[in-house]
Amino acid sequence: MTTEQHPRPAPLLFRWTIFPVVMGTAVWISWWLMQNGTEPGLAILGPQFGAIVIVAVFEHIYPHHLRWNISRDDVSVDARHAVFVGVLLALLTPVAVSIGVVIGGELSDSIGADLWPSEWPLLAQIFLVMLVGELPGYWVHRLQHQWDGLWRFHAVHHSAPRLYWLNAGRFHPADSLMTFVPSYLLLVSLGCGEIMLAYFGLISTVHGIFQHANIQLRLGPLNWLFSMAELHRWHHSKTVFEANHNYGQTISIWDWVFGTRYLPNDKAPPEDIGIADLEAFPMTWWSQLLSPFRWASIKQASIRKPSS
Repeated sequence: MTTEQHPRPAPLLFRWTIFPVVMGTAVWISWWLMQNGTEPGLAILGPQFGAIVIVAVFEHIYPHHLRWNISRDDVSVDARHAVFVGVLLALLTPVAVSIGVVIGGELSDSIGADLWPSEWPLLAQIFLVMLVGELPGYWVHRLQHQWDGLWRFHAVHHSAPRLYWLNAGRFHPADSLMTFVPSYLLLVSLGCGEIMLAYFGLISTVHGIFQHANIQLRLGPLNWLFSMAELHRWHHSKTVFEANHNYGQTISIWDWVFGTRYLPNDKAPPEDIGIADLEAFPMTWWSQLLSPFRWASIKQASIRKPSS
């Protein structure tokens, strides 16, 4: 074996601390900014960009796989997906929040009390917002893998030929909407305010970057709380059984509650990832946007096309 086939081992301290330190710092900075009068939506922007820079840099210092740092003509595709989905969610999330406020008001009036425990300590509320907010996304994600009518949209995300920070945004817009809009509707309907929604967005984004990061990291017991890279790499396996596990977007709690958590300790997750038996899946941005509506022809062409 040549040295080029093996990345430089990261120090153990780095592997075990990079995620909790960056996540903890991002939450603390956002909290400090909000305490000092910054609007929640603005307070979380800087920490998110900081996390992106840190991950992007360390992917080239301590990569998990050297081969995942080699472009497959996918950077521009991932960037377009991320920008398009980001703009779309920014436009439609306020609509979901407004609807949720109306529903929440009706629910509060019917029981004569506010539903969200705003008197709880901040960390307890953050844990609750992640737990409750992730439940709709878990079931949507699970259904996307079980029903072909939804899989055709989610397949865009699994078409990634490698894992690195930017393909955390490789989603068909319909996929993102069906995953996140129900979460915001549920949270706001329960009376969750702007600050808690900001923490939900911040933690989800920073986690998503690390979840797809090509970095040597370990979480140990925290893998029972977060659906981090060690779990998510199995979710991108070409083996259907392995891919049909670890549905949590940010937390892994619902996976172990409903029996879909998968983290074997006797083998390593696959380096060759993607969609099995769908060789003709398009790899350009515009064709991926259209792919759910050309699903039958893509599947037919994959039958005729030999595996690479």
